[in-house]
Amino acid sequence: MTIVYDRLWHRLAEKGLKKKDLREAAGISRASIAKLGKNEIVTTEVLAKICAALSCDISEIAEVSDQSATDNPLVQKNLRQPFKVNSFFAGIGGFDIAFERHGFETSYLCEINSFCNEVLTSHWPNVQRATDICKVQAGSIPDAAVWCGGFPCQDISVARGAATRLGLGGSRSGLFYQYADLIQAKSPEVVIIENVEGLFNSNGGRDFGVILQRMTSMGYAVAWRLLNSRYFGVPQSRPRVYLCCWKASPQKALRVMFDQSGAHKKANERKDFLTEAGNEDEYPKVPKVAYCLAATSGRHTGTDWSRTYVVCADGVRRLTPKEYERLQGFPDYWTLPPRYTSEGEETDTLRYTAVGNAVSVPVVEWIAQRVYTELLTERPVLNRDDMQSFVPEFAKTAWSSLHLSEIDFSDGTQSYKWPKAGLAWDDSFIGGAVSPTPATPIPSNLLDIVERERVGDRYYLTSNAAEGIIRRVDNQGRKLFPPLRKALEAEKSKKVAGGDINDICYIAAW
Repeated sequence: MTIVYDRLWHRLAEKGLKKKDLREAAGISRASIAKLGKNEIVTTEVLAKICAALSCDISEIAEVSDQSATDNPLVQKNLRQPFKVNSFFAGIGGFDIAFERHGFETSYLCEINSFCNEVLTSHWPNVQRATDICKVQAGSIPDAAVWCGGFPCQDISVARGAATRLGLGGSRSGLFYQYADLIQAKSPEVVIIENVEGLFNSNGGRDFGVILQRMTSMGYAVAWRLLNSRYFGVPQSRPRVYLCCWKASPQKALRVMFDQSGAHKKANERKDFLTEAGNEDEYPKVPKVAYCLAATSGRHTGTDWSRTYVVCADGVRRLTPKEYERLQGFPDYWTLPPRYTSEGEETDTLRYTAVGNAVSVPVVEWIAQRVYTELLTERPVLNRDDMQSFVPEFAKTAWSSLHLSEIDFSDGTQSYKWPKAGLAWDDSFIGGAVSPTPATPIPSNLLDIVERERVGDRYYLTSNAAEGIIRRVDNQGRKLFPPLRKALEAEKSKKVAGGDINDICYIAAW
């Protein structure tokens, strides 16, 4: 079976409209029109916009056909209602924006942070909500095909230092267990999990093993992969591990996380951190790609060299909250609920922290679109050889001889090294080295998101801050973006005797 849109074209003809007229009236893209013309799947959001423009129901523009079943295995399960998504550790709604852009409807949000809840309320005022996941009863959660959750990374992130890296044994990252209990009780078809790259080696790799063991014990196939935001349309180097857990369907989990044609081969990644994005004689000056955004304070960040700064004609400044939002793929002022103003360090701190802890929306969009397609698709069950051959990078690897269910991941004397991409299913797993890129990377440039007008004085670095960055760079043998180094040296030279009282420490909230 396949979807056909003959009814849509007949309706346009009756109204004397052309495809261009429909595109403009419905506010949809040329790409969507092209897909409709080829009877390809589009999101229910696109169909809803068309129905609104034509004052009709979806059944009046699309129908399921029994023709071409062997050529197109896609099966539309529900033309009238979008798939539902429940979001846990929801933050500021990055998962939800992404999934809603690709045919889903947010039906549940669980988030404990008060500021993040204000952001969620401003954008989803009518969606059922919960705060403390430890108090959530499974029976109160609405049914949804997809659950998303990036459980807290604070106890896993290497940014906190080895001495405080408790992993899943910590009070925050350990909330994974609460999440897993709810998953077991409700058994959604798909679960998407996101976390920092440090999850692979947290507690000697045992934490990642616990997640694979728990999810597969509940009947999920788990495809995982390290993905970097910089290749998905935002100019920020942000490597994160994503897991697609699909109930009893390794073939679907694989297709969501991997391209059968293979990943794009990245080259000389460091170069873009040092290459100027614009012309040499123009301001502002920034490199082509930003370092990974952190959850930071609203005060000067001059004690950390591994942050991205903007070189202006009148000094050096850090990124603004609006630029943070753009670097994560959020709309401008997304993190500015009605009762807040854009002025002041306190509000800045709330916004920086919220966005720094969020997922990159474009990466989740890439996943969401593929999940949507797989929910509409009937796939034949694959054997292990077929699953291995689906991912070109797995060709020279083999299924592990270890049985996940038999491993004691509580044994602190053991450690495990996990590949950055893999599949766990049927008590075993396979993995390999796969570039953190889609088959076709989406280009981006940091200069395109930088505010061109002068921003507030509080974003500019002081002479002491400039001196601190230079000192740390030199002590660690690092190399700075050349225009930044020159500008920092100039700012440092302005330092007066007695120091600069405005130089303040960077606070990491990971």
